[in-house]
Amino acid sequence: MHVLIRAVVTAVALAVATWLVPGIHLGPGSTLAKIVTLLVVAVIFGLVNAIIKPIVKTIGCLFYVLTLGLIGLVVNGLLLWLTSWVAGKLSLPFHITGFWAAFWGAIIVGVVGWLLGVLIPDREDEPSA
Repeated sequence: MHVLIRAVVTAVALAVATWLVPGIHLGPGSTLAKIVTLLVVAVIFGLVNAIIKPIVKTIGCLFYVLTLGLIGLVVNGLLLWLTSWVAGKLSLPFHITGFWAAFWGAIIVGVVGWLLGVLIPDREDEPSA
């Protein structure tokens, strides 16, 4: 259940990013088609983050230290851009036009995801009776 909630939160964050960032495009279609596309892209983004991000963090550990973690913003933007590429290969109508759109989109996805995570209580965090 936690994974499903996380995917929905990420999909909502991606929807906000498509609305705010001019370079992030969600293709035409019905509202249901757009929701399904955002959910699938959210799952792809989660998989990309789960598989590639730890490898990048391990290899680029020195850059994280030297930049006080700011390189993480660039890495997140690149991972979102990679997600757009994978979505394109799967013929999903989700596209990011360039690095800066991906960079700002990743920041928005991170902030909105964090805000929604704060607002939606996690069952594991609730005290047991």
